Amino acid sequence: MTYRTMQFETDGALGVLTLNRQERLNAINREMTGELQDLAARLETDGGVRVLIVTGAGRAFCAGADIKERAERLDDMAAARTSAVLSPTFRRLERLPQVSVAAVNGVAAGGGLELAMACDLRIASTEARMALPELTLGILPGAGGTQRLPRLVGPARAKEMMLFGKFIDAATAEAWGLVNAVSAPGGLLTEARAWAARLLEMPPLSIASIKNAVNVAMDVDLDSGIQYEQRCSAMLALTEDRREGHTAFAEKRPPVFVGR
Repeated sequence: MTYRTMQFETDGALGVLTLNRQERLNAINREMTGELQDLAARLETDGGVRVLIVTGAGRAFCAGADIKERAERLDDMAAARTSAVLSPTFRRLERLPQVSVAAVNGVAAGGGLELAMACDLRIASTEARMALPELTLGILPGAGGTQRLPRLVGPARAKEMMLFGKFIDAATAEAWGLVNAVSAPGGLLTEARAWAARLLEMPPLSIASIKNAVNVAMDVDLDSGIQYEQRCSAMLALTEDRREGHTAFAEKRPPVFVGR
């Protein structure tokens, strides 16, 4: 399917999603939300794509919700409706079987930062700036921001960002644990693709199990999380990839994983 507010391309098992409303700094409007929902539905059942890179066209990653569009249809429930649609969309993206890497190339504010936080990994350009400034609009980060940010940076720093609506630079984001790495602007996508290439060499079932187990850890108590981990471990013990990994190690050769 061809999208109007974003581009989606595949290169073998790699998918690259580029938000593309450059005239609005890739702000999320209703049309983009619908297209993100459509892409999520496609990827949920697409076994051919194993890693997803998410980035923005032009000088911004995503400036958040399109406030101009919202202002044109202003009523007391507009923000609530936006949150009610966008939040579950990001949750679906977070739960995709693919490992997702956000390549944050510029400003990531509001819903843009919430989208990046719904990805599994984040690499930021040195030109990137990040914020959750919804407080200045009389609302709060309603697409997972109040929940994901403290899990990544801790509650005190999360409150600092949200209560002051302050922007932080890429170096601060890395120091706080909001992003995994920082890259020079010209090398951002190259580094993201290098990460993807490394992930694509790994056993698919193990990668999916690790992603799911860590996500479960964020939602349940320790005992329940360990029980889930043990079920994953027992399942992986029966796979061809587990046998290949052990055999390759013993034979001192690179393993060849097949996803079975």
